[in-house]
Amino acid sequence: MEFMPDFNVLHPATIDEAVNLFGQNPDARYVAGGTDLVVNIRRGIEAPQTLIDLSRVTDIKQIEDDGAGGTVIGAGVTLSTLIDHQGLTENYGAVAQAAATVAAATHRHVATLGGNLCLDTRCVFYNQSEWWRSANDYCLKSRGDVCHVAPSGDHCFAAFSGDLAPALLVFDAEVTINGPEGSRTVPLNDIYADDGAAHLLLEKGEILTTIHLPAAKGVRSGYDKVRVRDSLDFPLAGVAIAMKIGAQGIDRIKVALTGLNSRPLVLAGTDALTGQNVDEKALDTLSDLLPKQIQPMTSTMTPPGYRRKVATNLIRKVALSLSDR
Repeated sequence: MEFMPDFNVLHPATIDEAVNLFGQNPDARYVAGGTDLVVNIRRGIEAPQTLIDLSRVTDIKQIEDDGAGGTVIGAGVTLSTLIDHQGLTENYGAVAQAAATVAAATHRHVATLGGNLCLDTRCVFYNQSEWWRSANDYCLKSRGDVCHVAPSGDHCFAAFSGDLAPALLVFDAEVTINGPEGSRTVPLNDIYADDGAAHLLLEKGEILTTIHLPAAKGVRSGYDKVRVRDSLDFPLAGVAIAMKIGAQGIDRIKVALTGLNSRPLVLAGTDALTGQNVDEKALDTLSDLLPKQIQPMTSTMTPPGYRRKVATNLIRKVALSLSDR
């Protein structure tokens, strides 16, 4: 790690104040828990002159009912709070389970939901010290002009590795974003692009403030992942599934993945399982959907082929666990 550089820290009390401060400091970065950004600063990947600390903004630290059976979660809610919230564990199990798999308990006490959703993409050629990256001529994601994963192309394959995004996507979550042009609400899936160097579609100065989960009565859900070290690492592959089962079999199933593409992936084609039982035939159908949609590359120390197998096995494991409830 590098020494921490000098920077100014501003402490707004409201979102409006934070946005105004950004207007006065257009090269600033917002920070909440800092478990991702601060590490990048120490590695020399980021070098902001000003940080706008959101930890005193209380309006984004609440979990509330929406009045229609759904739930609104502030982006500043910590992951440990998500894990301990009874309403989330009962109605949106995948969300609490995903939060519980992030890093270690000390990280989860400060890391926030919004920060995990806005997590930077990761690559073995990018998440290194300054001297390591300079010795390897940098890369397409940071100060270089070549992707070391795929040198013949002009696309960055750094992988999105946040755990909460897939768990929220299977519930069709929406997010509210505040910025210099006001407030807007969009599907969570719409804030991501399949570009490792620019995967987050937030405008300059915007802050993700709340996440809305619609009612999920009768929906079973779960999340699981595989990583090199169970106590700390980002996922080599992670899978969230939300499933509703009726008298005729599956009424609805939605699958989302992380760690494999430059954005969290909602698996297409799962409507084909409607009316089926969760048996070997259905599991084979799910497995067959994966190859053309996931894109693991050599962005980790683990071979892409292994991560493909991991994703396939995780889908089968999570789906079976939900069918047994």
